[in-house]
Amino acid sequence: MGVAAMESTKEADLVTAVLMYAMRCLAEGDQAALRNMQFGPHEIEALREMNLADLYRIESLRAHCLEIALNRQVYWPMIEHLRRQRETEDTLQSLLAADAPLEMLQILFGLNARDYSRLRRTLSVNPSVGRPPEPDEESSHRLWAAWSSRADGEASGLLPPADYLALHQETGVPLRAIWNLTQRWAQYGNLTGRSDDGAAQVGGNE
Repeated sequence: MGVAAMESTKEADLVTAVLMYAMRCLAEGDQAALRNMQFGPHEIEALREMNLADLYRIESLRAHCLEIALNRQVYWPMIEHLRRQRETEDTLQSLLAADAPLEMLQILFGLNARDYSRLRRTLSVNPSVGRPPEPDEESSHRLWAAWSSRADGEASGLLPPADYLALHQETGVPLRAIWNLTQRWAQYGNLTGRSDDGAAQVGGNE
């Protein structure tokens, strides 16, 4: 392990954090983690003697005992996983803010009723009352065309969460109406815009 001069207290913070981690590994008997950090028997024995006051004293020292290296094979999958989680959370919040119904978010995200209510309160979304009004014929035509082009080849008719936001933005139809209509169309296998009784609903001709 190399020794280098400390430039600022951030290095002392790093050393303290790593030693606290090592002390926890020692307390939990995680010898593998200590070996991976190159702690041998002598270093472990010295670690046993350290206490909290010693960690504070590190801040007054002008040297550190760490060599930090980035493992890119671990780093990039971690970053990609965090990015996907961030995008998922952003999409969920955007859907909630646009008054997405509970059923939609249960199916798309596994969100339960308690978390749904809590998140809506956090985002100051007003409670919805009653069934959403059906969109007018022109809006329904726009919605059907946009939905069917995305759902083509998808037997369930379900779209990725972000696509529902796109439908809402493209058509101006409320998300509750979007969900109700597209679920109805998917249930009847309705990629022609016709209901199960043959009456023309949206996008089809008599």
